[in-house]
Amino acid sequence: MTSKLIKLGFIALSLLVTGCQSLPNLYGRTQTLAYSKEEVADTYFAKALTALEQEHGTEKSGIYPLVEADEAFAARMLLAKYAQRSLDVQYYIWRQDMTGTMLFEALHEAAERGVRVRLLLDDNNTSAAEPILLALNSHENIEVRLFNPFMVRAPRWWGFLTDFSRLNRRMHNKSFIADNSFSIIGGRNIGDEYFGATDDVLFADLDILSVGAAVQEVSTDFDKYWHSASSYPLERVVPNGRGISLQELRARSQSIAGSPGAQQYVESLRESELIRQLEQRSIDFEWLQVRMVSDDPRKGLGNAQKESLLIQQFQDIIGDPDVDVELISPYFVPTEAGVEAFAWLVRKGVEVKVLTNSLAATDVAAVHAGYAKRRKALLKAGVVLYEMQRHPTQVKRMKRKKRFLGSSGSSLHAKTFSVDRKHVFVGSFNFDPRSANLNTELGFVIDSPRLAQRINQAFYDEIPAHAYEVKLTETGRIYWIEQRDAGVQTYTSEPNSSVWRRVSTRLLSWLPIEGLL
Repeated sequence: MTSKLIKLGFIALSLLVTGCQSLPNLYGRTQTLAYSKEEVADTYFAKALTALEQEHGTEKSGIYPLVEADEAFAARMLLAKYAQRSLDVQYYIWRQDMTGTMLFEALHEAAERGVRVRLLLDDNNTSAAEPILLALNSHENIEVRLFNPFMVRAPRWWGFLTDFSRLNRRMHNKSFIADNSFSIIGGRNIGDEYFGATDDVLFADLDILSVGAAVQEVSTDFDKYWHSASSYPLERVVPNGRGISLQELRARSQSIAGSPGAQQYVESLRESELIRQLEQRSIDFEWLQVRMVSDDPRKGLGNAQKESLLIQQFQDIIGDPDVDVELISPYFVPTEAGVEAFAWLVRKGVEVKVLTNSLAATDVAAVHAGYAKRRKALLKAGVVLYEMQRHPTQVKRMKRKKRFLGSSGSSLHAKTFSVDRKHVFVGSFNFDPRSANLNTELGFVIDSPRLAQRINQAFYDEIPAHAYEVKLTETGRIYWIEQRDAGVQTYTSEPNSSVWRRVSTRLLSWLPIEGLL
């Protein structure tokens, strides 16, 4: 009798949890679209770009790489500050730290000026932000939506018990669009670690500031996600009563901005060359052909067609490399099929170089485990491997030497690659099964020999000085080389990582989880 009661109890609990997972009806959800070029023609941004767009034509885009972390933050703040009609914002992670709070308040201030703000966030990381999101959503000019939401709000892991196949799929896209005139896409989420505003882990990352034809493509893609079957109005998911007031949000932002750490950070922004260029309308854009690649938002439900996936669009645009492939990815899990693809490229004479995180630098040990189990096979195939060192985290904001991956960073987060020194991808896509099969992603394929050359040069000048080169002995054992001022340091095990971290990573590599990484 007792065992039957226990079984009935588990069934009842399962039904209860399943019931809580029921998604709300989307009937009556507001339908809004990005403003057309004609509708924003009288804005500050549109007027500033008119002459440039007339000079370069309607089919080309102007791009400017945002390499330095603080400049990437400043660019977003300035777009929010000067926007007059709309801000369309889409992110995977938005922290409630210094930079995250300041950007939340920047959206609020824009709304106060009459700017329409549409904020789309993946729901995987919104738990702590719910009070702020509710406050923003209460403003008449702000609408917040959550992608692929958790209906069991706390604890979130309950949701995975009954709806794992859906909730395991996340929106990893990152975009920031102002007045359908400027856009920023790339690898950065919103948080101090992405903007060089912390002495903890700092991510070396890369974004693209764009104007021209590409911006319309990003806006059209945003609309697709905004109206997708996975995009839910905040008020239909998060219970009322958990929010703060907009006045409290403003007070929080002012308090943070007045702190010594923030003042030092803001002072460094004032010295930025990009800030001066933005304010004086003198940015040196490179005008060229840019094509946006993006997953169909139905990928979040597992319903996207193969031809609509970003990874398929890569193949269609770039084709087969002939000379070289230079890949930078923080989470690199090539799988057995990927190893064979790289091996095939090497056999036909293509030089393949890869930069990813070392075990010491990665923030996800399980992902490193998925890469490490394929590392020897990649080296045997002739792939050149570098692993980013974990650098000291103390931020140096003065007299920085410009590098392709930024002047500071303790962990790699940029996602980019170049093909044949003419095609460059920059975006949110990691070279792992999760980006390929589960998460939605976006990015630019840019026909820019100049940018491709910067990546190529980085593999010769910058990367060897900041990364370990991984090699094989004649007997097939892996070792690591570190270039130092005093000479070469050789390691026979994962450099600068503890025994426990190495052992736990090895154990993870034995688990059948590669498809989830």
